[in-house]
Order: sequence, then structure tokens, then C-alpha cells
Amino acid sequence: MCGWPWVVTDSPLPHRSPPIQWHLSLITPDQISDADGVARHYNELDQFYREVWGEHVHHGYWETGRESPDQAVEKLIDVLLGKLTLPADADVCDVGCGYGATSRYLRNKYQFRVTGVTVSQSQWAYASEQSADAEWPKFLLQNWLQNELESDAYDLIVSIECFSHIVDKQRYFDEIARVLKPGGQAGLAVWLANPQASNWAVRHLLKPICQEGRLPSMAATPECEEMIANAGLQLVSFEDASRRVSKTWSICARRLATKIATRRKYLRTLMDASTQNRIFALTLFRIMYAYWSGAMQYGLFALRKPLPGDFE
Repeated sequence: MCGWPWVVTDSPLPHRSPPIQWHLSLITPDQISDADGVARHYNELDQFYREVWGEHVHHGYWETGRESPDQAVEKLIDVLLGKLTLPADADVCDVGCGYGATSRYLRNKYQFRVTGVTVSQSQWAYASEQSADAEWPKFLLQNWLQNELESDAYDLIVSIECFSHIVDKQRYFDEIARVLKPGGQAGLAVWLANPQASNWAVRHLLKPICQEGRLPSMAATPECEEMIANAGLQLVSFEDASRRVSKTWSICARRLATKIATRRKYLRTLMDASTQNRIFALTLFRIMYAYWSGAMQYGLFALRKPLPGDFE
């Protein structure tokens, strides 16, 4: 097990700070990353993400606590889909598809026709290669905010841990509303700021996490609810799954510590000043503490695009 988060800050760590008054304001780093910065982050750390996180590159969901990491990452997908009404035959868009593992899982288990979208060249190439001999899923190298998908085209949208990487968060929801068919649904897994996070937590945890993880901003649940409504979407349900997913980070910390101890390339990368995104190895411990202290949350949203006559 690696050291705890004091390795990433020289400020004293309080046990839990008094909450600040909530106001609707996105938490943003001093330097805001754009889609190109997000792509560079994942391209540069491509091999490390796959070796430490695995192909899914998202949290696991522990319902009993006894699930293996592989079971937990698939459990997250199933729990998210369990909040939706699944059609028997569906066109699905996987927004922020990463290496395509979720898209492949949706195709193999549910027989959906899945189109994945990512801004990372490395992720797109890997995902495309894994499905080269199959009709589905298909993968597009596109920015979701400038996607070329047709309107009213998809029964379902699945988006796991993409939202925080989005610069224009309102447009993210606007595009979901545009691309979904009337009556279509979306399941989103989202990194969130606790609306009652302390000033210390914002300054020493949430803002640095945004900076180092190439997150242009981090929203809280009330902000997401407001943007969802502004896009004309209905919020069907919300689950704060923070406690169910936080085990992810202790597992990744152990994996990273093992890699650093046994693989020279990991230590070389961490010591190489030309690796722009090497700081993320330390950010992992910041995120662990952010979950433990309650400053950071993990939300599962189920949304629906209304039918034309729903409000008559």
C-alpha cells in the first residue's frame, strides 16, 4: 500500500473541515483544460491506464464488498442500466467510451448496437482494433460537443465518467437531448463535488484534482440537476454511489505501488520532467482522501427525453 495523501500537499490535513455555504458555482482549476488537453492526458498515459486500471478505466461498484475488481467494474454498468427501462432492440451511444470495454460489454450481454465516442487517438485505435472483426460496436474519434451524430437517433445513451472532462457542461446535456429519440433514456456515472465541501477541501483537493486530472471543472449534484432541466430532460433517479465505488482507489493504489516497485519504466516516467501528466500518479492519493473525507462524490443519474405530448 502506498503512502497517504500527505505526499501531495504540504498543507496540514484536517480530519473534517466545517462546510461552506453552498452556491451554484463550478469548481474550476487555475488552468482549464480543453478537449485537446484531455486527449493528450489519455494518449500520454495510455499504457499505464490499461495496466493499472484495466480496459474499463472506470470505478467498480461493490454491492457486497466481495466482488473482484473485474466483477465490480461490470457491476457498475449493470447497476446503471438497471435504473433504465431497456428496450429489447436498442441503438446505444457510449459517450466517452475510452478503450471500448463498456461498449463491448453492452453488445455482448445485451446485443445492443453500440456506437462509442472518444477524443483520444490511443483509445480510439485500441477500441477499434478490439472490434475490427465485429459489426458492432463502432467507434468514432470525435469531441462529443462537436459530434456529427444525427438527431433523435439513439434509444439509450450511456456515459461513464466523461462529464467531468467536458468544458461546456450545459452543451453536454444539450447534445444528449438532441441525439436521444423522444422517450429515450440516458444513464450517467459522474464525478461530483460535495456541495458542502470545506474551503480547505476545495483548495487542496478538488481544484488540484481538476488541474492534474485534466478536468475543466467539477460540478455538484444541484448544478447537474439545473443543467438537466435546462436541456429539457427529465431526471428519473439519482444515486449517491460514493461508498459503493470508493474501494476502486485503494485497489489502484496497490497496483500502482506494485508497478513502481517492480517495473523500472514506471519510476522512469514519474521522474521524467518531459512527461506532462506524471503528476496524476500522486493525484490518485488526493482522490482517495477526497472520497474518504466526503469532499468528492460519485453520482448515478437516470434521465429521460420527454415525448412530445408529455406536458400537454
